[in-house]
Amino acid sequence: MPEPVRAAGGVLFRPAGDGIEVCLVHRPRYDDWALPKGKLDGDEHPLAGAVREVAEETGCTGVPSLKLPTLAYDLPDGTPKTVDFWLMRLAGEGPVVDTAEVDEVAWLPPAEARERLSYDDERGVLDRAAEVPPITSVVALVRHAHAGERKEWKGNDALRPIDERGRRQAERIGEVLALLRPDRLISATPLRCKQTLEPLAERLGGASIVQDGAFAEPPEAEEAAAKAKVAAQRLLDLRGDGRPAICSQGKIMPTLLATLHDQADPEPYKTSKGDGWLLTWAGDRLLDASRI
Repeated sequence: MPEPVRAAGGVLFRPAGDGIEVCLVHRPRYDDWALPKGKLDGDEHPLAGAVREVAEETGCTGVPSLKLPTLAYDLPDGTPKTVDFWLMRLAGEGPVVDTAEVDEVAWLPPAEARERLSYDDERGVLDRAAEVPPITSVVALVRHAHAGERKEWKGNDALRPIDERGRRQAERIGEVLALLRPDRLISATPLRCKQTLEPLAERLGGASIVQDGAFAEPPEAEEAAAKAKVAAQRLLDLRGDGRPAICSQGKIMPTLLATLHDQADPEPYKTSKGDGWLLTWAGDRLLDASRI
């Protein structure tokens, strides 16, 4: 079985009149019109690969705000391929970098772009992007990075630091979440939560990290579900019309996320250390929560 090919890209949009325009690229090698996309570099995070590929093929900087459908298909030689897509807001324009791959860029209303696209499956991705209402807030919610074992730490557990593995995770979190351009950094009160956001703060030019006890686990495990509902309301209060990045803890996040979805079962929202979620709202409506 050949090794699967992983790729990523985006539906890049900008305001135009009463609506939006989206960006398509023409690839002379295939003589097609497509959404900007490309293969991941090694173990590159799909979100990082998507932003990079969009920049290389369009010359534009995109800020991700919503996960779009993933395409999966087989290449002519039978190799399976997946392409992850994100909706991205235009944040800056420049020259096309990958001129060997792209010779023309077009900004079109979604209906015209749909007609010009060469592939039916990409039309489905574009259709999903076109139906999204105006996005008002985006929240990155992550669980703190690895911090050794609680039972092996002899001091105050709130002072337990991230370990070497956790530092690598925190660097990756910083790399990925910086692409979202968060405007506030908020962590639960334990040291390991603040340390998880420190590489991100550095990438944002030394942004401050505000510690908030609403996102910390309570001393008694049986109180976690009730505390998580308080944390969910706190998150809703903080999101406003901005893009906060929040670091919380494992006993809080599943119920917090289930509460935001108005669901009783927190099981689907269990999150490993160093992993997180991209939450997207249009007004009071939660449009999507996707793993990042």
